[in-house]
Amino acid sequence: MTPGAITRRALLLAVTALSLYLLAPAILEVFGAFDELDEISPLWFPVMIALQIGSYACMWAIQRIAVRADRWGPVITSHLASNAFGRVVPGGVAASGALQYAMLVRGGVPAAAAASGMTASSLLLFGTLLALPLLATPAIIGGVAVDPHLTKAALAGVVLFILMVGVGAACVLSDRPLELLGRAAQAIRNRVRPQREPLTALPQRLREERDVILRVLGRQWWQALLLASGRWVLDYLTLIAALYALGAEPRASLVLLAFCAAQLLGTLPLTPGGLGFVEAGLTGTLALAGVGASQAVLATLAYRLVSFWLPIPAGGVTAVLHRRLYERAPEPASGAGG
Repeated sequence: MTPGAITRRALLLAVTALSLYLLAPAILEVFGAFDELDEISPLWFPVMIALQIGSYACMWAIQRIAVRADRWGPVITSHLASNAFGRVVPGGVAASGALQYAMLVRGGVPAAAAASGMTASSLLLFGTLLALPLLATPAIIGGVAVDPHLTKAALAGVVLFILMVGVGAACVLSDRPLELLGRAAQAIRNRVRPQREPLTALPQRLREERDVILRVLGRQWWQALLLASGRWVLDYLTLIAALYALGAEPRASLVLLAFCAAQLLGTLPLTPGGLGFVEAGLTGTLALAGVGASQAVLATLAYRLVSFWLPIPAGGVTAVLHRRLYERAPEPASGAGG
């Protein structure tokens, strides 16, 4: 390892340690509520776990399409193992991607297909996540609240899914929506950060990334779009289920914004899996959404248990399984097709 690499790793570890130190009060507050989990009926946890399994299944299906894999096994085991790895090491996103690429290749996926497929699936998932706050805006203006009947909450999830698919399809079939979104985001960024060099080519970059996704997915883009929308909606409904389990009835649109903020905070490379940032951000934004302080802390704990912590041991098991199944598999040539 070169001195430069050692220095970068040391700085990353120092930043991680400092971030965890500063966020320790938020982490301790959330995990300090562990003894209060008995306020949630045990029947709600299978519901939340089932929603998370569905969310993960959507990701596996997207990646299987994107890397053009013939088998589910390498996709599932590589994703679970790399996802768990990225949640326990600093700079988790980059480390997770590198590990999954190596595992996919070891599992028989051509190197070129693995690289392009992972890029396309990541762009698609991140793009659909960024669309969620836009879909929440009309509901915020209208003041929509979570209905006390679970069936209507499920219906709201269906409506959200349809809206996401509609917006995504419009961005695929026409340049106009991407141009409007890019210009709006560009104007907001330039106004918020006037001291920085202004952005001028965001709409073009969005079109280029859309074209990358289409080039990799081909005619299956609509299937991947449905799955990407399902991935986020099911994850969002997991948080809604945690709130219902506590009897909270916040505004669903603001919960959606809290969910989006938590997901974006989870991508920060400063701590593993956004640990601390997500807990602090989610409890705060849920409180702004009308959830009581104690309920916000307990809902955050329940949601993070099933979405963040439970997949880690599952990833350890699948890492061992992947090694046993594919350690003798010959690595395909990097230029092979999928």
